[in-house]
Amino acid sequence: MTKKMLLTALLAGSFGISMAQSVPTVTENASTVAVSSIPAETNEQTSFYERIPLVNDVIGFAKQHLSIRYRSGGTTRSGFDCSGFTRFCYKHFGVSLPHSSAAQGNVGHSVDKEEAQPGDLILFKGHSSAGSRIGHVGMITEVVGNRIKFIHSAWNGGVRYDYLHADYYQRRFVSIRRVTTLLASR
Repeated sequence: MTKKMLLTALLAGSFGISMAQSVPTVTENASTVAVSSIPAETNEQTSFYERIPLVNDVIGFAKQHLSIRYRSGGTTRSGFDCSGFTRFCYKHFGVSLPHSSAAQGNVGHSVDKEEAQPGDLILFKGHSSAGSRIGHVGMITEVVGNRIKFIHSAWNGGVRYDYLHADYYQRRFVSIRRVTTLLASR
């Protein structure tokens, strides 16, 4: 339990998690770990904190695949396309995502950019910033202030990190989807 508390505290600090209401505190009570100081109506936030170690595992697993080449339609370590990569990472933890970035844009629920958390899917328009169709997906790995870092399989570099604040991604940004609730139900 102490390890879980330390990991939670470390991740909360390193991801710059802040809440307008109150700062959650982790307390150890016998054999359970509880998150206090979070109003009852924010049950999703409570369950997010309970999922932090599992979200960290998914992100850690994704990081193990950095530099694997891009492959159209790819779903294995021999090469991934963007949705094949996010699908592969979540499937390893028992969560089934569709193999299409547009279809992954319908999984979970939408969250505002300001509410983004590690583990969320980040969706973009395809090659044309003028279109409206989702054509690319990645997984958020870090949120510090208003900077969102994500891992994805890009056609020009394979599995790599990028930041939402880069002009290319800002122009193509569509939405963020919270799928970490699916981790809790596994």
